Amino acid sequence: MISVDYRDDLKEVQGDAVLAALLNAPQVAAPFDRLAWWQGLADCCDLLPLIAVVRDGPHRAVMPLLRRGRQVHCLANWYSFRVAPLFSDGANRPALLAALAADLAGQTPHLVLSPLPDEHGEATTIAAALRQTGWTTFVEPCDTNHVLTVRGRSFTDYLDTRAGPLRTTLKRKAGKVEVTIETAFNAASWDCYEEIYANSWKGEEGCPGFLRAFAEQEGAAGRLRLAIARAEGRPVAAQFWTVEGKTAFIHKLAHLEDAKALSPGTTLTAALLERVIDHDKVELVDFGTGNDAYKRDWMEEVRPRYRIEAFRAKWPGTWPAIARKVLHRVAASGSHG
Repeated sequence: MISVDYRDDLKEVQGDAVLAALLNAPQVAAPFDRLAWWQGLADCCDLLPLIAVVRDGPHRAVMPLLRRGRQVHCLANWYSFRVAPLFSDGANRPALLAALAADLAGQTPHLVLSPLPDEHGEATTIAAALRQTGWTTFVEPCDTNHVLTVRGRSFTDYLDTRAGPLRTTLKRKAGKVEVTIETAFNAASWDCYEEIYANSWKGEEGCPGFLRAFAEQEGAAGRLRLAIARAEGRPVAAQFWTVEGKTAFIHKLAHLEDAKALSPGTTLTAALLERVIDHDKVELVDFGTGNDAYKRDWMEEVRPRYRIEAFRAKWPGTWPAIARKVLHRVAASGSHG
């Protein structure tokens, strides 16, 4: 018998030993799959968590969700590279997702799930489970994820494949700044990062408290890679990466506009790539979401991220939104005809 329940108090999730083991298992190799990440989002970003737990004997599935009015969304914000369900080993994934999809009809008439990956069929399987259980379901790309698969190369071998202008910039500008890379959290260095970010071209930081707490956790676990570039002793650029499960995650980067001529960001990215490829021996570098041109300079592959919007058509209140989605799909297909 498969059962589904929901937790809005994240501490309650830890009371299930099997689930706690799943959330702390070695295969949880990304920060977005950890209870601490969800807790941080809920606490610092004022979100209302709805953690869905599916039980099938000794097996578990968990999906981090949140309530937003009458809708249910993924428990995520702009810091999240992706959201995906987690399963214990040996679980019947389609069956557990189908049970969750059916049960969610009692929680909301309108689901909005993003950003979903599909490298291992995540978005496809979720969409199939929703359609199977009576949801009117729409799937569309919502973002892009740039990655680099190292394939056993050294940093030097990798750099030789970069475009000529990038390599020329590195040769000309690398000596213009001094680079430090820290693996333990240092409050003074984090203050430098925050000051650079606040005075960069980037928009206002959404939840700085969340990011600092995350950096402290990653530093304590040895996963932090915080790089700062200084010109004549003055911090002019910073990048915040983490390394986990053979993947380097590039979370944040910024530089001061008045130091742009020094190309400190390019120098920092190269220094960190050398560190994670040659020293940390990562197999993948993940540049997060967003289709910024500078990501294409460094990364070699693009993976789509998907948004699933699903409705219970028996609820008349969903009809206008369904109609808009259908009209949009018809218009899009006509424009490509």
